[in-house]
Amino acid sequence: MKVAFATQDLTRVDAHFGWAKNIAIYDVWPDGHVFLKAVQFDGDLKEDGNEDKLAPKVEAIKDCTILYVVAIGGSAAARVVANNIHPIKVDKPENILALLEKLQLVLKGTPPPWLRKALAKGQERTFDFEK
Repeated sequence: MKVAFATQDLTRVDAHFGWAKNIAIYDVWPDGHVFLKAVQFDGDLKEDGNEDKLAPKVEAIKDCTILYVVAIGGSAAARVVANNIHPIKVDKPENILALLEKLQLVLKGTPPPWLRKALAKGQERTFDFEK
């Protein structure tokens, strides 16, 4: 599954979604992860009520399952959720690699229902009533 991280420095989740200079995207599975790409955003990123700056960010993460942020505004959160992306807020800046390791542990165990549903996104549901 693809996971996005709002980041200023590409090593920590340390950014508000709307103000993030970068979005780092990783592919994550229970036994590992790989860095896919970093999408950089230029221009005026400060908080100003300008919703136009959100569209390219939402587009950049549209195939991700999870988005880690320090903060996210209400309309941005609504757009993210409307694209079936689960935003997760961290309380303070956290190292991306540490977050990836924590997520892998969750994937190896019993993920919460929302994550199981997200992991099944795009997979055909099958029902075996013979068992």
